[in-house]
Amino acid sequence: MSESRIRYEEPAPAIARIVLGRPETRNAQDTRLLYELNDAFDRAARDDNVKVIILAADGPDFSSGHDLREDLDGAMDGYTPVGTWCGFTCDGAQAQMAREKEIYLGFSERWRNIPKPTIAEVQGKVIAGGLMLVWPCDIIVAADDALFVDNTVAMGIAGAEFFNHPWEVGVRKAKEMLFTSGAVEAAAALRLGMVNHVVPCGELASFTLDLARCIAEQPLFALRLAKEAVNAAQDAQGRVNAMQTSFALHQLCHTHNQLVGGAMMDLSFLGRQKQIAARW
Repeated sequence: MSESRIRYEEPAPAIARIVLGRPETRNAQDTRLLYELNDAFDRAARDDNVKVIILAADGPDFSSGHDLREDLDGAMDGYTPVGTWCGFTCDGAQAQMAREKEIYLGFSERWRNIPKPTIAEVQGKVIAGGLMLVWPCDIIVAADDALFVDNTVAMGIAGAEFFNHPWEVGVRKAKEMLFTSGAVEAAAALRLGMVNHVVPCGELASFTLDLARCIAEQPLFALRLAKEAVNAAQDAQGRVNAMQTSFALHQLCHTHNQLVGGAMMDLSFLGRQKQIAARW
């Protein structure tokens, strides 16, 4: 196998730092990267010496989202599912839904509920699937050049699989973000409460590590329970039910596009990519 797509670091006592290592693809997420990332999260979660987990990325951009160049035929071969879904080679809509239940919604929800504080260290563009790595984290520290984008509506799809938009930026901004495929800049994300801090790009890693050190001074069991309490409050607002509804609508979009145009997304998007990206 070629070099790992993920790097696991221990930059300070009680702190694990997981780094996306595909800068040549702007950290696009193929199947292998996501399973390796899940393995790294598991390693940190199960290490009783780790209190805080940082998620970072190499290169100028945190993540360009799902790797649309990946050949999905046999993409799930060789991986042991973390969830209980199967049917990755079945006909009709089943195979795609099963895959996304496992590696998109399934992984993001799993990472959101890791019983340790997690911090996303974010620079550059965070596009669609990239949000599904950042939003499950408890705290987000953004460089001043960070841009957050969900351009899935432009692809003929009703939002990214981990549909946390209303809880991240509020209902009105969530609709604008989706309807326009426009970018939310770091300063606006801070005002909206989506990120905790915005810092100069050159200070991103050091600021995040200092914040992790501060958190790591606290008792781990209390940190676990505080996180569980806040997550429970959010879930009591209906987040889980809303997430399941949006995921079903996401799958309907895939099926519609497949029936109408022979692909899981609206292929006219490919001709409009530069025009859409110009808004960022």
